[in-house]
Amino acid sequence: MEARIPKIYTYADYLEFPEDARVELIDGFIYDMSPAPSRVHQEIVIELATLIKNYLKSSNKPCKVYTAPFDVVLVDEGQDEKQAKNVVQPDISIICDKRKLTERGCVGAPEMIIEVVSEYNPSHDYVRKLNLYNQFKVKEYWIVNPNNQTIFVYRLKDNEDYLPPEVYTFNDKVKVSIFEDLVIDFAPIKEVL
Repeated sequence: MEARIPKIYTYADYLEFPEDARVELIDGFIYDMSPAPSRVHQEIVIELATLIKNYLKSSNKPCKVYTAPFDVVLVDEGQDEKQAKNVVQPDISIICDKRKLTERGCVGAPEMIIEVVSEYNPSHDYVRKLNLYNQFKVKEYWIVNPNNQTIFVYRLKDNEDYLPPEVYTFNDKVKVSIFEDLVIDFAPIKEVL
């Protein structure tokens, strides 16, 4: 009996998927995204994205903030984007290098990504995406868990690997290290939940 070799998908394949397909590619494998996010998940995303957008505007930063669905194509050095095997839709992406922005999303690593944990597949954010974002040198990665009200903050050390996570709760103020003066207070976010 002949062993079946699984197909490795690329961004070119991804672009051919039906428009309503809610999937991500990680290392060429298809991962279905969970059902529509919960109300609490959406509240957190909206609150964080609004705070970040207001900060960027008031401080005149050249960065942009985007919420899912927004394609982030992670390419290996020298790789044509169509051959990329990693396409994700982070809950929140902050991109400061506008050359990475395309009509469809971002090609290359955002400076910062925030994922709000889904109750359907938490290991996707805590393991699979953590390793992926570390591999592609996303400078700062936050995992916000509404169920236990924690925030895990991963930061690159010397552009090498993530330091062990700093762990916060929804009672804390959390510094965004990619900016010199942005601190997010989670207490007001907790109140709107």
